[in-house]
Amino acid sequence: MKKNDNYRSGNERKIRLSDDLLWGIHPVYEALQQEAERISEIFVVKDRKGGKREEIIEKARAAGIKINFVTSLRLTGEDAYQVRHQGVVAKMSQTSLMPFNDLLDKFDRLVKEGANPRIIVLDTLQDPHNIGAIIRSAHASGMDGVLLTRERSAPLGGTAAKSAAGAMSHIDICQVTNLAQSLQALKEVGAWVFGAIKDDDAQSLYKSDLVLPVCIVVGSEGSGIRPLVRKQCDVLLSIPMEGQLDSLNSSVAAGVIMFEVLRQRQN
Repeated sequence: MKKNDNYRSGNERKIRLSDDLLWGIHPVYEALQQEAERISEIFVVKDRKGGKREEIIEKARAAGIKINFVTSLRLTGEDAYQVRHQGVVAKMSQTSLMPFNDLLDKFDRLVKEGANPRIIVLDTLQDPHNIGAIIRSAHASGMDGVLLTRERSAPLGGTAAKSAAGAMSHIDICQVTNLAQSLQALKEVGAWVFGAIKDDDAQSLYKSDLVLPVCIVVGSEGSGIRPLVRKQCDVLLSIPMEGQLDSLNSSVAAGVIMFEVLRQRQN
């Protein structure tokens, strides 16, 4: 994403036109009716009235979809001048999103069956290429789901879908507003939360027992795992490295860890 493609100024919102957007009162209303599980968030201009607009807000709230109320909304980019958004814009993912309660129930069921489920957790990753690559590796390594944040996370649009190379439709993906609370709920049904960090005091990946019901948390490309999320981690682990570099790309790190989980379970 280019600098200033998306920004807030006060309560004004400017969004670059992309293939993950849907706009207009009736299209967004129909999407809520037919495929609400694909909508990650909705932007609504305040102080505009209308029955359908109120129904959109009610349906979005009922579906647990994040609603952003803004004073003004402007789409930019090529052909944006042709767009008449009517004060309503929705962000859509390229695949259906699983509600968190369904993911939690699935994890709980697998634990009770002795299946030791495994989930990769992405804490505010902002590069859609990295998200797509991680989803691809998650599917290839047999993970049971992908859990992402809604806030400060790249959209699951065309760029991420292309990097995922078709894997989005073959693995359960869930987005949540409060990741720390979601991890706590997963721990209550038997999850062990492992946080991937670059720290000499962290436990080596290759000395960690990952044949457990696990949630592997990978942090953002710049700042890593946020403090409140880190507090939910039962174990902090790191990937042993040689050479001059002190860190790995987030998608590479996630891939190394997920395939180590797979290796341990196949032994």
